[in-house]
Amino acid sequence: MTPIPTPPQALQRRAGASIISGPWPTYSQFKGIPERERWAIYELAKAGRRAMEDKGFAMGESYDQFVQRVTAELEI
Repeated sequence: MTPIPTPPQALQRRAGASIISGPWPTYSQFKGIPERERWAIYELAKAGRRAMEDKGFAMGESYDQFVQRVTAELEI
């Protein structure tokens, strides 16, 4: 039997911007590396989010929630 793929969900929209609701990348796999490298990964995560926002995407996760989640996952 051939599986029938489920259609992708349409992105929600907020004031003309597509809302990205997840799933979000997780960073907890990096918590065992040296702190200096974890801070570099944190900066890359922020830059990636900023680039998506600059392209017109709105995140379902607030910036404060994003910062709290990523810093907790990286243990910084």
